[in-house]
Amino acid sequence: MEAPRMQQAVPDDSTSEVLITRLLDAPRELVFRCWTEPEHAARWWLPPGFSATACEIDLRVGGRFYIGMRSPQGEDYACEGIYEEILPPERLVYRGMDDDRHACGSGLPPRGRVTVLFGGQGGQTRLSIHARFSSPQARAAAMAMGFDSSWQGALAGFAAYLRQLG
Repeated sequence: MEAPRMQQAVPDDSTSEVLITRLLDAPRELVFRCWTEPEHAARWWLPPGFSATACEIDLRVGGRFYIGMRSPQGEDYACEGIYEEILPPERLVYRGMDDDRHACGSGLPPRGRVTVLFGGQGGQTRLSIHARFSSPQARAAAMAMGFDSSWQGALAGFAAYLRQLG
């Protein structure tokens, strides 16, 4: 059962932050592994209708994260960042690369910082994604291009993928 999700920490357009939360029906160790292992991440870390063309995860501080995404229209997008903090199975922190080709950074804000918290609640996980953009303007541009709706779609796919894993 999934709880309602909060889309923004502050509904004020002057902020540079976005908070997305979701309750997942899976233990946090499994959720963390599916977030950090390429064979899993390539199956769910995509907006609806997109496909993965590549997935590389070097899970270490200073390591690179990359998912190549192809849109239904055949356009390719890169989702890539560098890990700054890793605390299995509780916390990941990474920074989006300096790539302004897409305001969303394909899920990793360009020059932005993302903190992902995996809170265990019995056999469930409270997932919290806190994205800090480089400026309120960068946040507004990403939101206009579907940052939040893309994440909501990806997380719906993630919940379905976790159910398949049983």
